[in-house]
Amino acid sequence: MPKPVPLPRLASVPPADPPYDEQDGGPVTYGALALAPATLPAPPVSYPYGRPGGSLTDERRLRGLGQALAEILAGRRPPETVAGRLTERAYRELVRAGKMIDTERPPLTGLPHVQRPLEGVIEMCLLVNCGPRSRVLAVRLERQGMQWLVTDFETA
Repeated sequence: MPKPVPLPRLASVPPADPPYDEQDGGPVTYGALALAPATLPAPPVSYPYGRPGGSLTDERRLRGLGQALAEILAGRRPPETVAGRLTERAYRELVRAGKMIDTERPPLTGLPHVQRPLEGVIEMCLLVNCGPRSRVLAVRLERQGMQWLVTDFETA
């Protein structure tokens, strides 16, 4: 019977540093980021498709808009439901396009891939799962005043 191999002894670990006391002028951080501002930021304001400056985008709302457009292009939703989110020209094109996506079940969009080519412009691309064959939906939104409107869309 073979002899067991002796395992090396672990070195003792020094005790952890004492906890920092923020009352003594320690660093003030917001959350877990050490580079966060020293003052707490203002509470977030909800904008439907991102802040007017084009910083943070609410991808859930963008996905919801893409889902609605996919359902319209599949003939499962009337175009009037998104009329307020499109420019007049884009709305006319949507109505004229009619049913472009042929599917037996409701389409399901994936997460949007968002790009900001210019200030006040958002372009997104979504994969639309339609069953055996998936499609792609590209949408361009432009900020007009304080509102984001779809100015162009394309599907393949």
